[in-house]
Amino acid sequence: MGGLVSEDINRYCAEHSTTPSALCDELEAYTRANVAHANMVSGAQVASLLGFLIRMNGVKRILEVGTFTGYSALAMAENLPDGGELITLDVDPETNKLAKSYWAKSPHGRKIQSFVKPALETIRELKGEFDLVFIDADKTNYLNYLKAVLPKLSSKGIVVADNTLWSGKVLDRSDQSEQTNAIRAFNDFVRESPELQSTLLPVRDGLHLVRRQP
Repeated sequence: MGGLVSEDINRYCAEHSTTPSALCDELEAYTRANVAHANMVSGAQVASLLGFLIRMNGVKRILEVGTFTGYSALAMAENLPDGGELITLDVDPETNKLAKSYWAKSPHGRKIQSFVKPALETIRELKGEFDLVFIDADKTNYLNYLKAVLPKLSSKGIVVADNTLWSGKVLDRSDQSEQTNAIRAFNDFVRESPELQSTLLPVRDGLHLVRRQP
């Protein structure tokens, strides 16, 4: 999904940020050239912010909902310490196969475990807590994913949800499509919940950072 500011500004921001490896760049380029719906790749700016959060908070265990071609999983794994773990969930075996082929080229790929089945089923089965959850999957289930992962957050845990400005469509009340309304419902739920603290950032297509109130 495209950003809300010019590509020149996006490029400048990326050039002045700590960004993922050359292998991530290669995976992004391959995805954009060869894979349908390539705009779903999160990109360098989002990856940079995720990496910053991982290192700042001493994150050791990550859950990702929505693998696609594995770019964001690899970018996050590069910032995990040795012994860190990233579990990523998706339903597409073809893009998952591509993701694994790139993870295998990286020493950080061993930190990644993927499941190819409906995410809500897998989340219910997962044990333990997560320090970071990245949601970037089907928009109609965003709120369901949030409700499912909140009980699994560690005391320092953060949820990061991508595409939460939805190319600005959240402001267009004439747009009553299912996906747009689902994103609005997610954002409104977070805003109205007294148990949650959040900040919604206009980074690329919108990143909503959420945690339980300390």
